[in-house]
Amino acid sequence: MTQATSSPERFDPYKNFKFRVKWEGRFMAGVSRISALRRTTEAVVHREGGEPSTFRISPGLTKYDPITLERGVTHDTAFEDWANQVWRLGAPLGGEVALAGFRKDIAIELYDEAGNLALRYLVYRCWVSEYVALPNLDGTSNEVLIESITLEHEGWTRDTPVTEPRGASSTG
Repeated sequence: MTQATSSPERFDPYKNFKFRVKWEGRFMAGVSRISALRRTTEAVVHREGGEPSTFRISPGLTKYDPITLERGVTHDTAFEDWANQVWRLGAPLGGEVALAGFRKDIAIELYDEAGNLALRYLVYRCWVSEYVALPNLDGTSNEVLIESITLEHEGWTRDTPVTEPRGASSTG
């Protein structure tokens, strides 16, 4: 059996640890984890009146799961600033939400072992539904502080102009 591949140079799948996230024209520093890009389409079961015992199944609504980004806590306030556009505690009446600009498109870029851009996904009309400024604190642990944002969005697509890198090693 022959295996389908887009290039004779690469047989192994890409690794999951070389990636970057970009919004508003800049890469976000320190992002160490991104949850899966997942979509689900409902199955709508129906039947015609003349069919006594068979059902038909059609696609219904498509839902895109929220995406969570995690990174180590630093003095960079990008996560907090974006979360504050959705809700700002203590702002004057009417200023709690910054409706102009609280949605952003983001790009998730994946790289091969040699550092070449291999894949890019574009995520549309994101906004922060959850912001974790500090994790649980534990004086007996030896861990890095992690902040996170959860992004609601209206879908994602693969950026097809990004093509497979040529001349890169197929093992890594």
